[in-house]
Amino acid sequence: MTNSAVRILIVDDEPPIRKLLRVGLSTQDYAISEAMNAKVAIEAVKTEKPNLIILDLGLPDIPGLDLLARWRGEGLDLPIVILSSRTDEAGIVKALELGADDYVTKPFGMNELVARIRVALRHRLQSHGEKPIFQTGELSVDLVKRIVKVAGKEVKLSPKEYDILRILVQHAGKVLTHRFLLEQVWDSLTDVQYLRVYVRQLRQKIEKTPDQPRYILTETGVGYRLHESQ
Repeated sequence: MTNSAVRILIVDDEPPIRKLLRVGLSTQDYAISEAMNAKVAIEAVKTEKPNLIILDLGLPDIPGLDLLARWRGEGLDLPIVILSSRTDEAGIVKALELGADDYVTKPFGMNELVARIRVALRHRLQSHGEKPIFQTGELSVDLVKRIVKVAGKEVKLSPKEYDILRILVQHAGKVLTHRFLLEQVWDSLTDVQYLRVYVRQLRQKIEKTPDQPRYILTETGVGYRLHESQ
C-alpha cells in the first residue's frame, strides 16, 4: 500500500494542530480527513473510510478515551495513534490498555509521528503469523528455536528474560504498558518493580551500553518499546 492510498483521519479540536498535521502528513503523500469533535469523527469513520486515526484525548463533546473505548467495543480494527499532553501519563496508559496502537506527546516532531504511523500501519497489514527470526541491529531472536544472539554470539537468557524479550519482539516498534507485560509474563503479578529488575538484567545481556539502551527503550511512566529497524 502506497502512502497515497492511505487515508488518515485527524480528530482534534484545535485548528492549529489539525493544520500542522494536515500540512506535515500531506507532504508524505497521505490523504487527510479532519474532525473537530467526536460526533464528526464517528460519522467520518463511516463515510471517509480512513486507514488510520490520529486521536486527541481532549475532545470537547466526548472524551477521547470514551470514543476510543466505543470504537474498539464496536470492533473497529483501524490503527489509532493518540495525541496527548506530555504530563498525562495516566491517560496514555489507559488509552493503550483500551486498544490504542501508539501515542505521541505534544509538542511532537513530525518525523517521530510519521515513524509511529508507519509502524502502526505495518503491524495491521502484517499477517498474524510471527516471523521465525527477528533482527534489529546486531540483535537477532529466533522465535522457533528460542535462540538469542548479539553480534552473532549466542546469549543465554533466563526463562522470564526470554519471555519478556519474546513479547517485545512480537510487538516490535510498539509501546507496551507495564501492566500488559506483567499480565503476559506473570499472569496476576502486579508489582512493576519485578518487571524493572528483569528488564535491567536483560539489558545487561543484550545491550552494548545498558545505561543507554538502543534496543529496549523506556517510555517513562508508561512501559517499554523494542526498537525496530526501519
